[in-house]
Amino acid sequence: MKVKRIKKHSTHGSGKFKPKDFKTLGENVIFEPGVKVFYPQSIHIGNNVYIGHGTILNGYFKNEMTIGDNTWIGQNCFFHSAGGIKIGKAVGIGPGVMILTSTHMDNDLWKPILYHDLEFKEVIVEDGSDIGMGSIILPGVTVGEGSVVGAGSVVTEDVPPYYVVTGNPARILRQRGKRIQKRKNRPR
Repeated sequence: MKVKRIKKHSTHGSGKFKPKDFKTLGENVIFEPGVKVFYPQSIHIGNNVYIGHGTILNGYFKNEMTIGDNTWIGQNCFFHSAGGIKIGKAVGIGPGVMILTSTHMDNDLWKPILYHDLEFKEVIVEDGSDIGMGSIILPGVTVGEGSVVGAGSVVTEDVPPYYVVTGNPARILRQRGKRIQKRKNRPR
C-alpha cells in the first residue's frame, strides 16, 4: 500500500458563528448551547427552526445546505453538506441523526481510502418527513414527503413518499395510513 502524506491537515475552525454569517437566516431560529456551524456562508435556514444541543452543521464551499421552515432538529446531529443537503418544511429529525453527502472512492487498492478523491451526492429530505433517533442517511438519498425513517435505520436508497422504513439497511415496513396485517400463529 502506498502510504505517504498527501497534504498537511488543517483546522476547520472552532464552529463558532454569528447570525450574520449565514447565507440566509429566518426568524425565530433557536440554536441551543453547543451547536457548531462550519461554512455558515453556504447554509440557508428558514423561519421557526429549532437546532438541538451539540448538533454540528458542516456546510461546504462547493454546495449548500437548506433547512426549511418549522423544522425541528434534535440534539447531537451531524449534517455534512459537501454534496448538498435540502431539508424541507416541517421536518422532524431525532437526536443523533447523521446526514452524509460524500464518500471516498476506492478504485486503487494500493492507496489508502483517505487519499482517494471524494464523490459527492445530494441528500433531500422532503416536507413533513420524520427521521428517527440515531438514523444515518447516506449520500444520494431522497426521503420522500411525509415518510418516516425508524430509529437507528441506515438509509441507502430513496424512500417513497408516505412510507415507513426501518432497519440496516432500511427497508419498507409499510405505507402510512395502512394497518399492518396481524400474522396467524405469531409468538407472544
